[in-house]
Amino acid sequence: AVTCPQPIAESYNEPCVQQCSDSRAIIFPPPVAVTLPGPVLSSFPQDSIVGSLGAAGVGSTFSSWGSGRSLGYGGSLGS
Repeated sequence: AVTCPQPIAESYNEPCVQQCSDSRAIIFPPPVAVTLPGPVLSSFPQDSIVGSLGAAGVGSTFSSWGSGRSLGYGGSLGS
């Protein structure tokens, strides 16, 4: 008869843990487009009519507090 020696098997289940130094990563946030609302231009109707019949500044209703009277769409009377 042939006799075989008994096999020898040994195992060690020890964790192999090695701690490395900390790593640093710089994370830049992605650019964000921000839409800002523009100015709100609103007009409120008033009892004034602005117009001109001739050269700029002549015969407009803005001249009514100068010398003379204004009529209608910027026509002026008087001097």
